Amino acid sequence: MKIESLSPDNLTAVFLSLGILLLSAFVFGKIFTFLRAPKVIGEIAGGFILGASGIYIIAPELITQIFLSFQEQGKILNTFYQLGLIFLMFIAGFNTQINFEKQNIKIISTLFFGATFIPIILGYFFIDYFKDAFIGEKGNDLSFSLVFLIAIAVTSIPVISKIFFDIGIIKTRFASIVLTTSTIQDLFLWILLNIAINAATSSSFSIENNLWTAFVTIALFVLVKVLANIVNKIHFRFESIDFFTLSFVLLFLAIALLNIVHINPMYTSFLVGFLIKNTLQNNLELKEKITSISDFSFSCFIPIYFALIGIQLNVIHEFSFVMFVMFCLLACVLEFFGSYVSLLSLKISNISRVNFAITMNARGGPGIVLASVAFYYQIINTGFFTTLILTTLFSSMLAGYWLRYQKNKNSEIFYRF
Repeated sequence: MKIESLSPDNLTAVFLSLGILLLSAFVFGKIFTFLRAPKVIGEIAGGFILGASGIYIIAPELITQIFLSFQEQGKILNTFYQLGLIFLMFIAGFNTQINFEKQNIKIISTLFFGATFIPIILGYFFIDYFKDAFIGEKGNDLSFSLVFLIAIAVTSIPVISKIFFDIGIIKTRFASIVLTTSTIQDLFLWILLNIAINAATSSSFSIENNLWTAFVTIALFVLVKVLANIVNKIHFRFESIDFFTLSFVLLFLAIALLNIVHINPMYTSFLVGFLIKNTLQNNLELKEKITSISDFSFSCFIPIYFALIGIQLNVIHEFSFVMFVMFCLLACVLEFFGSYVSLLSLKISNISRVNFAITMNARGGPGIVLASVAFYYQIINTGFFTTLILTTLFSSMLAGYWLRYQKNKNSEIFYRF
């Protein structure tokens, strides 16, 4: 068997484009970090400046020569794009903690209901106002509606975690409640996204098919948790290199096999990360060393993934500023309203309700993943893709700056409600 290789010129073009993407993501990530904004926003901006709304406007031939110099270059870059998404979700799964402390259960359950179901129910009545402007080539009523509603309700675990860490409240009761609620919410929303993808890729609508997808998605999470508890009782020793190799084998094979039953690689990656994390509960040495995978991914594949998202944004030709403002306001208001109103049933301070409501609005990584996956499957068009990314960036920055302001004003508010 002979594997076809790239010519020296094509190889040069691939590595040149990757190097420029990574450099731009790095530089803008540093700039945004200096401005105390989430690094991920800077990495997307690094790609944005190279795309159709940036340098391409004044030097289209140069950008085309760098990123599309031969026919298959786009597909090669898309491979790195997929790897970035896979490792991002793998790490998200590994860092996921579902922590039900007795004193927090009532707030978690109330906030989950308010931040998830109220925005989804109210958002349903606005779908028709946006559908014609935002639906993609392969989108249908069901797939578009689900993506639209997920986009309104989704909350970011990675970005929120980073914000909590940066401002020094990661170990507070407030952070524990938000992260646990967001984890449960995201699991529920990934089920809906798997159904949306299945609806968009299937030739005909089938209730049985979609129920099967929902069942498999839930069953896989339960199975992973049970399997992890069983494996965790077995004492085993692995060399670090062997453990990493087997982790990658499990990751890639799971993606391939579950893709056959219409489970998206994004969700599979999350499950594998969650499985490995729970398997290693009693092995602190390997648990600490797996952070090297995280460090490598966040220094290479993931910045390239975010930069490639940025380079696809087009605010010049396929974007309506009015529609963006309308959707952004709708999403933020409904999420804030749902979270705030639900918490009125609990005896906590008004400012704590506001803090929870604004924080649950931070769409961050999951919002970006949702946009990129829905765009990849052509459920949404370029205009909605750009709108979702910008809404995600705005809501994440708002949450970051608001929490920093509250911390400087009164840090005790994150411990006592």
